[in-house]
Amino acid sequence: MASRSLLPLLLGTLGALCYHKAYGISVKTDNQHVTAKEFQEAMLSCKYSAGKGIIPRVEWKKLTTRDVSFVYYKGDLVGDLKGRAEMIDSSIRIRNVTRKDSARYRCEVSAPTERGQNLAETIITLTVLVASAAPSCEVPSSAMSGTVVQLRCKENEGSPASEYKWYRNGVALLENTGTGSAKIRNISYTMNKKTGTLLFNTVSKKDTGEYYCEASNGIGLPQKCSVKRMQVDDLNIGGIIAAVVVVALVMAFCGLGVFYAHKKGYFSKESSSQKKSSDYKYTPSEKVSVFSNQLGHLWEQLTINQLSFHFL
Repeated sequence: MASRSLLPLLLGTLGALCYHKAYGISVKTDNQHVTAKEFQEAMLSCKYSAGKGIIPRVEWKKLTTRDVSFVYYKGDLVGDLKGRAEMIDSSIRIRNVTRKDSARYRCEVSAPTERGQNLAETIITLTVLVASAAPSCEVPSSAMSGTVVQLRCKENEGSPASEYKWYRNGVALLENTGTGSAKIRNISYTMNKKTGTLLFNTVSKKDTGEYYCEASNGIGLPQKCSVKRMQVDDLNIGGIIAAVVVVALVMAFCGLGVFYAHKKGYFSKESSSQKKSSDYKYTPSEKVSVFSNQLGHLWEQLTINQLSFHFL
């Protein structure tokens, strides 16, 4: 009795297995991570197997962080790949990839069955390699010794990201990340090849020279910026003292002029006409005119006195 009751169950299981084999769909790819240089060819492989009598539908979608869009739909290439790609069976061959093609692509194969929609898929990641562009460099034209100076180098086109190297007077500077090796080599700077910065914590006259930066990412030839000169000078103590002395002499001369004018009574005495009109209120423009006349008279007197002193 037990064997007879198990017989229908075994037949049902066998039938289900045969049904899945007949109507099931499987999808695979030859390469899940595709890399190609810009403007060269790339193959996005998608292969499927389906049961007898199934006519599957193939669709391709481009997946980005912003949206999902069709690139193959209803038997035609659409969107970004239209006109520069072709279908080979269920795979896509892109004839000239661009940096905008870098994304994930999903191959979907589906078919209606008696048990509902059957769907299988695979995802391929396409990375387009882009050569480094000429970087932009920031180099100060002059600096004072003992100060902190930073040189910068950057380019944003390369994929993968570029690494940077600095040159002074045509000679490559050794990479220095600020670790113990810097003390052994007696290097006065810190260079970061990832960020492109060249930092002098205390720049000196020996750092004077012509600088340029080189960017490279292994795709194509290295690119460099134009040469720029940085001049480092010592702090001019003598010049500072001379400037202070000149300023002091000018202030002293002005003070003597004010003292002389006060002694002559230019700031305290009033003319007879002014006494008579002491109650008269001057307008702002009249006040400026009177003050200008007084200054002119004061300058004339100072000039006469200086000439007299010269002839004496």
